[in-house]
Amino acid sequence: MSVPYDYYRIFYFVAKYGSFTRAAQVLMNSQPNITRAMNNLERELDCHLFLRSRRGVTLTPEGEKLYAHVQIAQAHLAAGESELLSGRDLQSGTISIGASETAFYECLLPALRRFHNTYPGVQIRITNDSTPQALAHIKSGLVEFAVVVTPTGITRPLKAFPLMSFTNILIGGPRYFHLAGQALNIRELADNYPLINLGKDTLTFEFFDHFFRQHDCEFHPSVETATIDQILPLVKYDLGLGFLSRTLVKEALEHQEVCEIRLAERLPVREICLVRDVDRPLNPAARELERMLRDSTQSR
Repeated sequence: MSVPYDYYRIFYFVAKYGSFTRAAQVLMNSQPNITRAMNNLERELDCHLFLRSRRGVTLTPEGEKLYAHVQIAQAHLAAGESELLSGRDLQSGTISIGASETAFYECLLPALRRFHNTYPGVQIRITNDSTPQALAHIKSGLVEFAVVVTPTGITRPLKAFPLMSFTNILIGGPRYFHLAGQALNIRELADNYPLINLGKDTLTFEFFDHFFRQHDCEFHPSVETATIDQILPLVKYDLGLGFLSRTLVKEALEHQEVCEIRLAERLPVREICLVRDVDRPLNPAARELERMLRDSTQSR
C-alpha cells in the first residue's frame, strides 16, 4: 500500500482546524477535493479517521493515533524548510556540534572564531562529549557532526575525516619539578608515581592502558576525572602526574605552574578527526563550518 503524501498533508490541516472548509482555504484548494482526498485516505487505511457533524469534524481514536505521527512529520518538514531557506545566505540558522575537550581546544575553537566573525547570525550549539557520546549524538541526529580524538571505532554510515595530529606530553606540578631534567621510562612511571587520567569508560583511558600494556606495565591512575579540563588543576596541586596535549598546558608551562617530564618511550601520535553521517546531508551553515575546519587544519 502506497498512500500519497498529499493525503497526509491534507489530513494534518483538516485535523488541525477541525474543518474541511478551513483546510481547503489554507491549502488553496476546493472543499470537494479535500473531502475526496480524505475519503480516499480512509479507504486506503480501511478505517474511519473523522467524526463528521454540522460544527465540523473531530478525530476518531484511529485518527488521533495517526495525527500524533503526522504532526511530528509535519513539524520536521516545516523545520527543514525553514532551515534551508534561512541558511542559504548564512545570515541565520543553527549548527549543532559535538566535541571532545582536546579536539575543541586543539582545532575547533580557532575555526569557530573565524566562522562566527564571518557569519555572526548563525547560532552555534556545542555539546561537550566524550568520543562515544559524540558518535551516539551523530547517529541520533542531535548534532550535525563531531570533532573528536581517535580511536573512534566507527562504521558506516559514519565516516571520519582527519584534521590534525598531536602528541600528549607528561606534566607534573611543583612537587615533581626535579623530574624535569630526567627521562623516565614507563616502568618507573607506573611503579613510583601517581597518575591522573580520565575514567575507565573513556577511549583516552583505553589509549593509555594499551600503551602501558605494550610495555608490560599496568595503567592504574590514582585519580580518575570526568573531563579533561579537571586534570590540569589536579596536577598543579600535586595530586599526581598527567598526560595532556601541549596546547592545553601551554600557559601553565609558560607560567612555570607545571613542568614537562620527558619519557624514554615515545608516546603514539593521536589524530583529531571530524566525524559525520555521510548518508545525511549537512545544512548549509554546517557545510561551511566543515569546509573552514578542513581548510584551516590542512594549512597548518
